[in-house]
Amino acid sequence: MSGAVGIEALNVYAGAASLDVRELCVHRGLDMPRFENLLMREKTVALPYEDPVSYAVNAAKPLLDRLDPAERNRIEMVVACTESGIDFGKSMSTYIHHYLGLPGNCRLFEIKQACYSGTAGLQMAVNFVLSQTSPGAKALVVATDISRFALADESAIQEWAYSEPSSGSGAVALLVSDTPHLLAIDPGAYGNHGFEVMDTCRPGPDTEAGDADLSLMAYLDCCEKAYKDYARRVEGADFRETFGYLCFHTPFGGMVKGAHRHLMRKLYKTPPPEIEADFQRRMAGSLAYGQRVGNTAGASVFLGLAGTLATGDFASPQRIGFFSYGSGCCSEFYSGVATSDGQRRLRAMGIDAAMDARYRLSIEEYERLLRGNSTLRFGLRDALPDRGIVPGAWQVYEGGGSNGQRLVLRAIEGYHRLYDWI
Repeated sequence: MSGAVGIEALNVYAGAASLDVRELCVHRGLDMPRFENLLMREKTVALPYEDPVSYAVNAAKPLLDRLDPAERNRIEMVVACTESGIDFGKSMSTYIHHYLGLPGNCRLFEIKQACYSGTAGLQMAVNFVLSQTSPGAKALVVATDISRFALADESAIQEWAYSEPSSGSGAVALLVSDTPHLLAIDPGAYGNHGFEVMDTCRPGPDTEAGDADLSLMAYLDCCEKAYKDYARRVEGADFRETFGYLCFHTPFGGMVKGAHRHLMRKLYKTPPPEIEADFQRRMAGSLAYGQRVGNTAGASVFLGLAGTLATGDFASPQRIGFFSYGSGCCSEFYSGVATSDGQRRLRAMGIDAAMDARYRLSIEEYERLLRGNSTLRFGLRDALPDRGIVPGAWQVYEGGGSNGQRLVLRAIEGYHRLYDWI
């Protein structure tokens, strides 16, 4: 047993429609200097026939299509990581498993811990592979989330404020195995910090609430203390020198920049010009896709990994430091090593081209989605999603293109969700 473990393959799915968030901020009359701090360009907007299941399947299918039948049959665990659940009991991993045509001898379950869920799923899969209880087995981990904004009344706009332009939708699928072509995890190299705090939450199935200032303070506190726990476990760890690149959970880019600045000041008393240069060198690339998709909750740290691999210099192997934070709260700092082979494999997924192919919503189309009754709420029974509400967006699915077949929600019969391949 070699002990190698990590991410064999990764893919991002960013939906079929996007919105220019600068246009949205102007339309809402938001303060533009505050908007600039978001470091956002676009956000994915979920359509009525898109949901966390369809996003998850569409992220995972290109990975599985690259496997031969023997490799597919070694997938023995499917983990759905989300805070956008569709049922209090039935896990969406059962739908993912079914529509991907995976073998029956799989563990299927769902993890919820706010935005930490994706890292929880990855670590579960890593330890499954390391345990060697089923030598050579693989795990499919999919972090998938959608924003559920809806304009019930005008006051909702003020309540959302700057969370509306930064909240996105999307999924990242990870194939975890003992052949970690994309990222070799450093086993045992991690640090945790958690405590009870009511910073942000979803007190109802389709309700979000929170305290932005409290959330920022909890995030910064966890970033510092999770890293210090990592350094306690990993001999010789140095925040400036150990990691060629850094990927942090990204509610919005400015929050990541603030966390990096906080650590550099706290640990080294680094002057501002050096902090900025270090951020641009080690972290700016991690925002490349988040700036186009928005906050994808449990998937955002892996969206950062994808951006880092797409834009970074991997002529020599690089250790990447990850910080994952989930409100409520739990956090983790961990690491892994990526190479030029992983970069080549990531770039071959065509993530940029898929984002470029999304339909660009007008503000009028966006608000039509928000104000109508087209959004399929948690626990809805007997419904047909409206495929014609934004005709141009539906044409992205009908056009197919290099993405091949994609899954869309067809109907809800009783409470059972039914999907079509388009």
